[in-house]
Amino acid sequence: MNSPLITITLNPAIDQTVCVQNFQPGAVNLALSSSSNAGGKGVNVASCLADWGLPVLATGLLGRNNSEAFEALFKDKGIADRFIRVAGDTRVNIKLSDLANASTTDINLPGLTVGEAQWERLLTLLAADINPGSQIVLAGSLPQGLEPERLPVLIGKLRQWGAHVLLDSSGPALASALAAPRASLPDCIKPNRHELEQWAGRPLPTLDDVLACARQLQQAGVAEVVVSLGEEGALFVLDDGPALLARLPVQNPLSTVGAGDALVAGLSAARHQRLAGEDRARLAVAFATAKLARIGPHLPARSEVEGLAQQVDVQLLQ
Repeated sequence: MNSPLITITLNPAIDQTVCVQNFQPGAVNLALSSSSNAGGKGVNVASCLADWGLPVLATGLLGRNNSEAFEALFKDKGIADRFIRVAGDTRVNIKLSDLANASTTDINLPGLTVGEAQWERLLTLLAADINPGSQIVLAGSLPQGLEPERLPVLIGKLRQWGAHVLLDSSGPALASALAAPRASLPDCIKPNRHELEQWAGRPLPTLDDVLACARQLQQAGVAEVVVSLGEEGALFVLDDGPALLARLPVQNPLSTVGAGDALVAGLSAARHQRLAGEDRARLAVAFATAKLARIGPHLPARSEVEGLAQQVDVQLLQ
């Protein structure tokens, strides 16, 4: 697998993270710090994969009016930039990070409106870049102008071209993708518990509930289901062994923003390195844990992530 890993971000964002101490709604809060990063789920994944030292190609739809932050990130990290520029501004997501209790409040602004011409350009570009065996991460929401039904169409084409597709989305887009015929289903999905509950239409309060729902999806044709569970770790229902629960407690995380994206990056890196089972779960959780100590879509040194992977506790589930 020497070809670049490809991330597709249809609705990227500039993530503005504001750190406060003891956030009080309805009051004046003094910010301790503020930083802005080029983001969106797929961009975050690409950034972490590049930090790990893997070749990455990032594509999707990007507003040309404020693309500088993305271009700087791609240049700094050696990420191949194949984004289509669209008229307008890429959206801004404001993240209020309360350091006192490690919680984050998100305020997501509206973004681009995309039409048929941009969609067709994207499909043409992807057809040229993807080869049999390409590893794809399709992550995030859909921009205005693209209805949820576009997602299974895209996944179907990617799989028809021979790609392996890892999907990280939510809400109507995820529901539409999972309602597709078997041949157009993603190979792997990575919802969090809340997103899985939204899809299932019911609460999933226990680990057994989450596992049963994941197995339901696997039986329907999604080969692998990975569910992030916050402080409980992550559930891995892979196609090469028993279900696994993997976790690594972290003391005083700096920011939880992007931890799920780092988990996706770890899954992709592990697959690229042909890791399986427990080793794949360990690396994915190590990516997520390492990201908790960083603001923005960045990983620490490779040796630090490898050290964390050795500490991950993995439990085999029935």
